[in-house]
Amino acid sequence: MEVILAKSAGFCFGVQRAVDVVNQQIEEATHPLYTFGPIIHNEEVVKEFESRGVTVMDENKIDSYEPGTVIIRSHGVTKAVEEKLKALGHNVCDATCPFVKKIHRAVEEHSKANEYILIIGNPDHPEVKGIVGWIEGENYSVIPDEAAALDFSVNLDLTICIVSQTTYNHNKFQELVEIIKQKGYHVIVLNTICDATNKRQVEAAEIASRVDAMLVIGSKNSSNTQKLYEICKTKCNDTYYIQTAGDFTQSDLSSIESVGITAGASTPNNIIEEVQKKCQK
Repeated sequence: MEVILAKSAGFCFGVQRAVDVVNQQIEEATHPLYTFGPIIHNEEVVKEFESRGVTVMDENKIDSYEPGTVIIRSHGVTKAVEEKLKALGHNVCDATCPFVKKIHRAVEEHSKANEYILIIGNPDHPEVKGIVGWIEGENYSVIPDEAAALDFSVNLDLTICIVSQTTYNHNKFQELVEIIKQKGYHVIVLNTICDATNKRQVEAAEIASRVDAMLVIGSKNSSNTQKLYEICKTKCNDTYYIQTAGDFTQSDLSSIESVGITAGASTPNNIIEEVQKKCQK
């Protein structure tokens, strides 16, 4: 059986940076060490850090922890949360992905200029919640899909600054931007989708279009992995969303001549290698 592994599969720059920050802090820790929520969306990585003494801070109970070092997750947090952690006596170590941090600065600047901020993404995702927390005032909306874009309506006199969750589908982002533009607004578009995300999606679609089956590896709560699965599913009917090599058997692929493998930005290399080896057997 031919096994095709996506070159872009696995940790992106921002995730690798966050993992490196935690590893460094573990080596240097002399007082309690926390991550604000899961450092990345991968249960295996989070469990491994917990076994080494890192506590995942409950976002709803931050008042209850002994002062220590809090590592801000790769998805980022609101400005208010960052300030509260410092006020509680914590040393804050910021592992926010630089591309997400760039959006924080952008929405803060454009909202201060009295522009309406429109975020395209999942309103329940921690990255989007963090972005909202850097907006000055209440002039903003989050739209996740075409239906929300069609329903969107504000004063035509407002300048609208559009940004995106970094892991949003690039083609869908362009479609929603066009819907907003057609309403007659003066629009400023900041394409904040991560280049690595776009590259990963394009490569996954290309591989899925020429194989008999496609395996997409990643955590079930990973937004970028979910997008990869959706993209691959449109190109290959036999697309499977798995978290580890234990989620499928070799008999599942017994009649398959070619299989493609891709993985979300929070999937460790060792898990990808295990899946690849299992397929090759």
